[in-house]
Amino acid sequence: MRAGRLILTCALVLTNAHHLAAASGATPGKISGATALALAGVIAPLSPDLSGAEKRAVAMLFAANSDVPHKKTIVLTADRIVCRTGNVDITLRNCEITFGKKVKTVNGSTANEIFATEALAGIPPDGAAGSNFESLTMLSCTIDPNAIRRKDGNGADCTFQPGN
Repeated sequence: MRAGRLILTCALVLTNAHHLAAASGATPGKISGATALALAGVIAPLSPDLSGAEKRAVAMLFAANSDVPHKKTIVLTADRIVCRTGNVDITLRNCEITFGKKVKTVNGSTANEIFATEALAGIPPDGAAGSNFESLTMLSCTIDPNAIRRKDGNGADCTFQPGN
């Protein structure tokens, strides 16, 4: 399943590159459609605020299954996401995701997925002494399974502030 998400993330990077310029810089970012669903798809499993049914619905939608039993709009929020990869220590991949007072740390392929999806969403990278960083604050994604089911490109929207 992780390989499928990674392939989907790579495909989205190629097909949605125009989002990079639109969301970069210090101004608030807004993404929609496939890119927003991808960002929600990699963060939702980590959220302590979403119910099991909401997490399953986002996972199904992200896995190209729009026939989800969940009908209500899902709102996913994260206060802060900071991802780091190493360009000297090439094994280094980690992300810290802050949900209120709870901090989740992920490493390896999960961190790599989040890092790649942040890049897709236009989060500008920053570097320091052998590391690459991407960070955002105030993430808020709205996922509407009913709108996504129509397959017209609507139903997923996210806003965020690039940087710390």
